Amino acid sequence: MLWLAIKAAVSGVLIAAISLVAKRYPGFGALIASLPLVSVLGMLWLWNERPDTANMAAHAEATFWFVLPSLPMFVLIPALLRNGVGFHLSLAAGCLLTFVLYLLMIGIGPRFGLRL
Repeated sequence: MLWLAIKAAVSGVLIAAISLVAKRYPGFGALIASLPLVSVLGMLWLWNERPDTANMAAHAEATFWFVLPSLPMFVLIPALLRNGVGFHLSLAAGCLLTFVLYLLMIGIGPRFGLRL
């Protein structure tokens, strides 16, 4: 249970730090947020709990394929915001788009040999 609390604290500090930096320097905050820090932390936590190379390789590969359908969200949200759509609706639309694209990736990916 202590390990879970440590993981949550480190992850929370990372998110809080990104938020604080982005208030003053939006571009730099975005740069930090775009780094695969969450993925790296997740791999570190996973490796610590289950040091299995095959499992880690499958996890890293699946992460790559799931990043792709999340990218259009970062085009849709600013486009909606710049066209007068409110923040919460823009965010919801971006999340919905990502969810639909994830479903498509899960449904179509295995047909092309992707193990997700």
